[in-house]
Amino acid sequence: MSKDSLFAKKNIKLLSDPLDDNNPITVQVLGICSALAITVQLKPAVVMALSVLVVLSVANVVVSLMRHMIPSRIRIIVFLVVIAALVILVDQVLKAFVYDVSKELSVFVGLIITNCIICGRLEAFAMANPPGKAFLDGLGNSFGYGIILIIVAFFRELLGAGTLYGYPVLEKLGVYDLGYENNGMMILPPMALVTVGVLIWWQRARNEKLIENN
Repeated sequence: MSKDSLFAKKNIKLLSDPLDDNNPITVQVLGICSALAITVQLKPAVVMALSVLVVLSVANVVVSLMRHMIPSRIRIIVFLVVIAALVILVDQVLKAFVYDVSKELSVFVGLIITNCIICGRLEAFAMANPPGKAFLDGLGNSFGYGIILIIVAFFRELLGAGTLYGYPVLEKLGVYDLGYENNGMMILPPMALVTVGVLIWWQRARNEKLIENN
């Protein structure tokens, strides 16, 4: 495979690195607000992850295509206009097809416009790379962001409500018959922070690259 191929090894790292070594939430500590706010249930977390995937991937490509035409002094304004246009489209699609989830996500979909992960990738990567690489970078960082959201929501909904996607998992497994009671703490905002903190600790403990030298 040619070194210049879109799927060359160095380009595939654009997909793989954000999943582990350079995860936007657990390593770069970006996008924490949404990780705390919309992870009480799994369904809104999945929808938010998909929304960010669409916005970041497309925005990266659009900005990359325009990178030689964007004056440096107004680049942030251009970024926000591109992101806002995509967020409006995503919001309308959500209202049309998953209205209940759209209401539950409420202002958080709109806040994708100011998500520091998206603005950061446009500034750091899309402005300096061709559209193909920018698309892979958008996908990789979206996957990294979405995986953390889904993991946090999985444990919060399962342990806090005994359900997954609204399905009574613990009840069907007979866990309540063993004396388990839903942990109400898991649906409170502080437990989202604790769960993210545990993920950060686990990742840094298993990855020597992330261990800080004193």
